[in-house]
Amino acid sequence: MKKCWLALVLLVLQLGVVPSLAAGAPALKVGVARIDITPQDPVQMSGYASRKDLSTGVHDPLTARALVFEINGSQLAFVTTDLIGFYGGTAEPLREAIIARTGLPPAALFLSAIHTHAGPTPTLDAEKSHANNVKYTKGLIEKLPGLVASAIENLQPATVAVGVGSSPVGANRRELRINAKSESSIVLGRNPYGPTDKEVLVLRILKEDGKPLAVAFDYATHATSLGPQNYIISGDVLGLAEQVIEKITDSGAVAAAFAGASGNIDPWYRILPGFNTEPGWTPEPVLLGTLLGQEVVHVYRKAAEPQTIDQIRTALKVIELPAKPPAAGSTEPAVDRLPYVITAARLGDQGFIGLGGEVLTEIGMAIKAGSPFRHTFVITHCNGAAGYLAPRHLFVEGGYEVQTTRFTPDAAQIVVKESLRLLHSLKPVGE
Repeated sequence: MKKCWLALVLLVLQLGVVPSLAAGAPALKVGVARIDITPQDPVQMSGYASRKDLSTGVHDPLTARALVFEINGSQLAFVTTDLIGFYGGTAEPLREAIIARTGLPPAALFLSAIHTHAGPTPTLDAEKSHANNVKYTKGLIEKLPGLVASAIENLQPATVAVGVGSSPVGANRRELRINAKSESSIVLGRNPYGPTDKEVLVLRILKEDGKPLAVAFDYATHATSLGPQNYIISGDVLGLAEQVIEKITDSGAVAAAFAGASGNIDPWYRILPGFNTEPGWTPEPVLLGTLLGQEVVHVYRKAAEPQTIDQIRTALKVIELPAKPPAAGSTEPAVDRLPYVITAARLGDQGFIGLGGEVLTEIGMAIKAGSPFRHTFVITHCNGAAGYLAPRHLFVEGGYEVQTTRFTPDAAQIVVKESLRLLHSLKPVGE
């Protein structure tokens, strides 16, 4: 794996950024594609170690969506999947397959997941995982390259506008509890007064004739309205929001969700045992997905005039972050540093940063605040799966995210600085 990453880094360094090749305002083309990735067989589900049995049914289909932007031959591809992420070394073979099929530069591919905990566990480990999951993941390796190739084949003139909304769907989950002995602890619950990023960033993409082509939106929440007792496949909040948007637009437009920095953000209603079918009751995942999806549509309909998108630039860097020593009793070998993937892109005056892990919301907000772009899409679970990344000040409080991260308190600030350095390299001072 280290050799593959080294080759990737050398290739990126050779390619550098990808500037627009023509002066003035070259024509933007956008291609989109969508495929069903719902498992056809019962599978092990993601996100909760306590869940041991295979899935028993499907509430709503899982989908993979691709958006490809092109200016004068320079391309930028976003692939979002209704999955938890690409753990267990599954990101690299998927990326390699897509790049081999399409010829995309490594830095031009943002392969991401919405982090639903009601989907299959991607894996290629036949010894430790169920055969159905291995079969499913191999199917993704076959399908996703074709998805991106289809989007490239369907490139057409398009316009892009950006809108900004807000949603209360996500809530800080780091709840302070004090026991009878006056001892305090941070538990997974609901902290209405904790920091959250309520911003909903929306890209409205229209065809040359003004009809909808795609909607891309970025919002910071876990997709964990459903808990470990649920054995029904679902995209949960973000996946259901995608479906709501596509039904409302009713024009064949693709709605692509990106999970923002939400390592400590859960849906307002969280880890429920399933879809409540009680008469008169709206199941919470549907309620929250609809609320978020309709906000995206409101923003989409009110978005400003199309922007001049005159250039695409991209960069990718694999950095080394300081690692914590393994927990007592762990069988993992001790290492000093661990790799972390950061991908950056510029689409006109919009910035994108892809983080290869599960990032707490304060980190994403810091990147947005320091970005040179008017709007910056922070996309997590992107091109890697390094686990939780928590800011230094939370190590004093403790809690699940701090206990389970593999990184030291210094790591988050390194990621923020490197992300901002990459973003600023794509938009030099004075431009």
